[in-house]
Amino acid sequence: MKNLVSDGNTITITAAADAVSGQLVVAGLLAGVAQGDALTGASLVLAIGGTYELSKTSAQAWTVGQAIYAVPATGLCTTATTAGNVLVGVAAAVAANPSATGIVRLNGTAPAAAV
Repeated sequence: MKNLVSDGNTITITAAADAVSGQLVVAGLLAGVAQGDALTGASLVLAIGGTYELSKTSAQAWTVGQAIYAVPATGLCTTATTAGNVLVGVAAAVAANPSATGIVRLNGTAPAAAV
């Protein structure tokens, strides 16, 4: 197909800030996991689908299937529907309170608007 740009599993953006491989990165309403390190202004490949262990708000317990949001300023995952947070997927496993990470199945799409 002549108009296919990519398979849609990854997307390349310009890093707005330094990023490290495995970090959740939020660009507007787009969220994905950095596939490598990148300095500000460099190209950065994000995986926008799949299941990842990501940093979370420690003082939260997660249940399987619970909506998970990103806090754009910190890149932390949260269940909080605070204004400005971006829906990134669902919890794919139970996460205890407290715990530093949780398993997130990325939704692979951008929500219509931030919370």
